[in-house]
Amino acid sequence: MIVRSEGMKIPWMNLINCIVLVVFCYSIEVCNGQDYGGEEVVKAAPPPAQENCDGVFVTYAFDNREREYPFVKNVTAQAWAFTSMLTVINTGLFELKSWKVQVGFQHNEVLISTDGAVAMGGDGFPVKTGKNGTVLAGFPQADLKTAIDTAGDFTQMAAQVKIKGTQFGVPTKSTPMPKSINLLNEGYKCPAPKKFKTFMQMCCKKDPKFKPKNTSIKFMERQNGDLSFTYDVLSAFENKYQAQVTIDNISPLGRLDRWNLTWEWMRNEFIYSMKGAYTHKKDPSECIYGPQGQYYKDFDFSVVMNCQKKPIISDLPPEMENNDKLGKLPFCCKNGALLPTTMNGTKARSIFQMEVFKLPPDMNRTALYPPQNWKIEGRVNPSYKCGPPIRVDPTGFPDPSKIGITLNAVASWQITCNISRPQPKQAKCCVSFSAFYTDSVVPCNTCACGCEQTSKCDGNAKPLPLPAQALLVPFQDREKLAKEWNRLKRLGAMPNKLPCPDNCGVSINWHLESNYKTGWTARMTLFNWGNDPFVDWFTAVQMKKNIGDGYENVYSFNGTKLPQRTNTIFMQGLKGLTYLVGQVNGTNPNKDPKVPGKQQSVISFLKKNTPNVNIEGGDGFPSKVIFNGEECALPPNFPKSHAAFKSQVGLLPAVLLALLTFLLLTDQFH
Repeated sequence: MIVRSEGMKIPWMNLINCIVLVVFCYSIEVCNGQDYGGEEVVKAAPPPAQENCDGVFVTYAFDNREREYPFVKNVTAQAWAFTSMLTVINTGLFELKSWKVQVGFQHNEVLISTDGAVAMGGDGFPVKTGKNGTVLAGFPQADLKTAIDTAGDFTQMAAQVKIKGTQFGVPTKSTPMPKSINLLNEGYKCPAPKKFKTFMQMCCKKDPKFKPKNTSIKFMERQNGDLSFTYDVLSAFENKYQAQVTIDNISPLGRLDRWNLTWEWMRNEFIYSMKGAYTHKKDPSECIYGPQGQYYKDFDFSVVMNCQKKPIISDLPPEMENNDKLGKLPFCCKNGALLPTTMNGTKARSIFQMEVFKLPPDMNRTALYPPQNWKIEGRVNPSYKCGPPIRVDPTGFPDPSKIGITLNAVASWQITCNISRPQPKQAKCCVSFSAFYTDSVVPCNTCACGCEQTSKCDGNAKPLPLPAQALLVPFQDREKLAKEWNRLKRLGAMPNKLPCPDNCGVSINWHLESNYKTGWTARMTLFNWGNDPFVDWFTAVQMKKNIGDGYENVYSFNGTKLPQRTNTIFMQGLKGLTYLVGQVNGTNPNKDPKVPGKQQSVISFLKKNTPNVNIEGGDGFPSKVIFNGEECALPPNFPKSHAAFKSQVGLLPAVLLALLTFLLLTDQFH
């Protein structure tokens, strides 16, 4: 018989009470963790430098990096993925409009994304940074308001840019920071940033000497440039708006032929219809299978003009000018020709309109955002680098009723572009030099307009001297002439691998024709090696020193000296000679080389207003040559004159005669 002791009983009720108490206490702890209006969370105090900044406070903070494939032993070739943060805070009394910050990246960075900004001058991501880094412009928050106007709302007075990219040549234990940061907005002075290991900061203050040109405008002043776009919203609705794009050629030497314009939609917009221009591609599937189709589920996308994120837009031909559906806009339909005002003011502008549909979260009539990353290019035309859209005061339009009332756009943005100088081996035209005092021509540079194939030729070799007649034949027919010329002139051994051609569709020869006591002359010849003619062509030469002051006349071209640039002579074809025709077959196509289209003229100069110029020493050759707006590649040197050598040789007989006379007299005295 087993007897249970009373002291051994398990206190079940007490145990249950304890469990209930624990659960209850736990629930009380969880409830106390909820915030139902208790004590406010104390915000971290800003750094002292930010508190003491009366202007714009800019910081760059490096976050982290990790090694990327492929893994290589060469440190300079190893890629690293990195992230960092750029912060711009308006701590001053004035609104900061269209902020721009230059970040001096120095490790061959390739930017993959910049959330909160766009990279200026890029064609969309990825963006390769240059020697001076890159410029980031605020988007979608381009303007930073003051703390006073927003009651200290950080979201309206500051912008944070999350930067993600790839960098090279960074040792494992180092911290890759940019050289510097700098605020580029006019009217601010920035000191050198204070640098720390993973952080740099600076406070930019208002320049007391800076005075804005126009204080009555609400938005930014319109900027000056070589080319200007105006993006006007003519009417706005909840889910769409009507926009007009105006292109103005401002530079007296700028030009575009058959222009192609592209930009990047940043908020999933799409072009429903267009007048005055057209897009190269019409593919509704990009909308149907994209976010556009997910939102507009019952929309007929087969009639949509373009659904691309980066559409390519071109001007309409002249025959569409009076088309009721696509034309009937002023300054439209010129087949993409934008001439400088020095040639034709009415052809210096182009206009087209379009209807743009929007997507959430922009479904109200005030949510308007222009496209970014604008780029335009032409045929043999200059390269333009365009800035970001900046908000300007609405454009005014004349009232169609003609009663004197000006109608303003709903909103307007300006995109300013400037001509960039072509990089080596990236020109579109080239120049050769020749002179009356030498029979060898200094030809166009090797690969002046690029080289795709260098297996059979040397892309870095100097071009071979040529006889003058070699300029009249295509490059592939010059090899025999060059070898024979080298033999006749005893110029030395020919290289095993000959220099590559210049590969330019247009070449120009500047020939110094004469040099006399009161003046001098040059002959300019234009060669078109392409199949298509150049309509309404123009060329311009910029002379050295003050040579332009001696300009007298151009005889077979219509020439004038530009008033804005006194050392630049502008030339175009005479009436009936405005076509520079393309190359044609020779007399016997099976035997004769092709013949380029060409025009030439003599240009005369007087020495009266240009004393002490050395024509044969280089002053008679231009420092810059432009064809249809594009700067042409110049030879690195010019034909050398042997006049000095000839004068020394001519002096030798007289010296010998004097010496002989002296010796005879001396002998006679003895």
